[in-house]
Amino acid sequence: MLPYPETKKVEITDNYFGTAVVDPYRWLEDDMADDTKAWVAEENKVTQNYLSQIPFRDAIKDRLTELWNYEKFSAPFKEGDYTYFYKNDGLQNQYVLYRQKGEGEPEVFLDPNKFSADGTTSLAGVSFSKDGSMLAYQISEGGSDWRKVIVRNAAENKIVGDTLLDLKFTGLAWKGNDGFYYSSYDKPEEGSTLSGVTEYHKLYYHKLGTPQSEDKLIFGGEETKRRYIGAYLTDDERFLVISAANTTSGNELYIQDLSKEGSSIVNIIDNFEKDYSIIDNQGDQLLIYTNFDAPNYRVVTTDINNLDPSNWKDLIPETENVLNIGTGGGKLFANYLKDATSLVQQYNYDGELERTIELPSVGTASGFSAKSEDTELYYSFTSYIYPPTIFKYDIASGASEEYKKSGVEFDPSLYTSEQVFYESKDGTKVPMIITYKKGIELDGSNPTILYGYGGFNISLTPSFSTSNIILLEQGGIYAVANLRGGGEYGEAWHNAGTKTQKQNVFDDFIAAAEYLIANKYTSSEKLGIAGGSNGGLLVGAAMTQRPELFKVALPAVGVLDMLRYHKFTAGAGWAYDYGTSDQSKEMFEYLYNYSPYHALKEGTAYPATMVTTADHDDRVVPAHSFKFAARLQEYNTGENPVLIRIETNAGHGAGKPTDKIIQEAADKWSFVFQNMDVSYKD
Repeated sequence: MLPYPETKKVEITDNYFGTAVVDPYRWLEDDMADDTKAWVAEENKVTQNYLSQIPFRDAIKDRLTELWNYEKFSAPFKEGDYTYFYKNDGLQNQYVLYRQKGEGEPEVFLDPNKFSADGTTSLAGVSFSKDGSMLAYQISEGGSDWRKVIVRNAAENKIVGDTLLDLKFTGLAWKGNDGFYYSSYDKPEEGSTLSGVTEYHKLYYHKLGTPQSEDKLIFGGEETKRRYIGAYLTDDERFLVISAANTTSGNELYIQDLSKEGSSIVNIIDNFEKDYSIIDNQGDQLLIYTNFDAPNYRVVTTDINNLDPSNWKDLIPETENVLNIGTGGGKLFANYLKDATSLVQQYNYDGELERTIELPSVGTASGFSAKSEDTELYYSFTSYIYPPTIFKYDIASGASEEYKKSGVEFDPSLYTSEQVFYESKDGTKVPMIITYKKGIELDGSNPTILYGYGGFNISLTPSFSTSNIILLEQGGIYAVANLRGGGEYGEAWHNAGTKTQKQNVFDDFIAAAEYLIANKYTSSEKLGIAGGSNGGLLVGAAMTQRPELFKVALPAVGVLDMLRYHKFTAGAGWAYDYGTSDQSKEMFEYLYNYSPYHALKEGTAYPATMVTTADHDDRVVPAHSFKFAARLQEYNTGENPVLIRIETNAGHGAGKPTDKIIQEAADKWSFVFQNMDVSYKD
């Protein structure tokens, strides 16, 4: 056994509907306390000591650095007289925003690598005014969800006005060039701003040249307490659209006609049962994207003077495939999910199908949106064995041409990616995509990572990972299961993995592992499971329910204490998917039964586990990982190590600098190979 730090226990007992629940590691929830910081330092010391002794760790890091070191581009986008794009020379910590005029030489417009010495301050979103002359951009420090907003005159590339502070979960919606709408919470006063509850969102309007303290409250506050509020303007800037919600599923919809002085905000939808967004308007006619009366989503039209849903007319009706929608060049782009892969069709504004867009192969296509006056757009295509490639698409003719090919050192012809359908515990058919090198023998000996998420209506579609090349080159297998709880098959698929049906998600994941073993892709001795955030919960639940099934477990930034998740930051907004421990005896008992922190059993041999989190994660606070790791180290028997790797000056994942990404990937693969008894070959 490793020499784990002595983790003190402070007996705290909660009473839930007559059941006493002991929580001896609650003191670790205080991420600012000295004893917590000391514990973090001790745990990191044990982890780094273990990893440093893996003989091939440096070789893996060198290989990852080599693989990462190529030019990377984003799809370009037009703002005013300029075309903008992001570029990374190879190993830069943050992507640089460039621009060029016509065929002129590209110039650096914004370089986030200069925001901080260590590359941990990132550019977290840009928003241009309609004519492209003004820019508001968000920056995140240390990976936090709290943002600063800086305004630039884009034409002169100069900062104007004051920096806005303490914005969170916000878009920036310009109204002309005079100002913009944004959302934020009151910053928590007590304890840590990284873990304090952020309860109610507020929508403000900031007028350029005035202090933030004078920003006008537009929506929210005491009048309409809502946990999530977002706003945007229609393309013609006539309508302000406001979406308001209390959980991550379902929203109210409001609209204000800005062309009429003093017009009021009108409520279109007054409940949270379904999802609604206004995607465009043509004069008084609104186009609405919704799953109301359409679990797989549809596009409807209605008149601004006749907003009641009983008057809505189908423009793009619901189909058997889940619909995502984009607009550009006066067209609608229906990006369907067909068994978790992309099928894209172009419609006109009369709802007539013009063409099905030919994609390079089976995979994920994204980016089908542009300005209404544009004649072309750029989309990206990728799969598990197709490195991200940008295509230029002519909207009138439907012709696609390769614009920028990935420079990564990877030969797709050497690999295969196959989709299978397996049966879960209750007989439900679940899709999984399995990727590996051609010619490997399926004899049960291949190191395999099974990845999943299964929540929040999020779909796992095929995407290329530079990090995963390490596994595939070594004859390993990468499998992704499209579990219930996700959005792959619409609302019914999502709901089948929520609240008291959450066990379906874990059953789907466990059944995927059993399929891989039964079909000789791998064996329990060579099988690892991985997932992040809600996927970290998935890994925690699977390893506590079936510890003998897996050799390695990698729960990343996971939700691991299901009785208290809603008491931190914006956690209460996840109640649609999870339910909460205080809403009913039934819900408490259900959560208590699978909550990974509480499901750990003394004297059990668990898989080799490396928990990963970050000290600035204010989405899923690190307390989840701290408490789970402490108890796992206490209860685990056998030789398998239990480590927690705590990244400093980083958050939930977004904006993480390249050097931290590479080091974390090197540590992960080193840990996996070491514990699967795989010798890494250069």
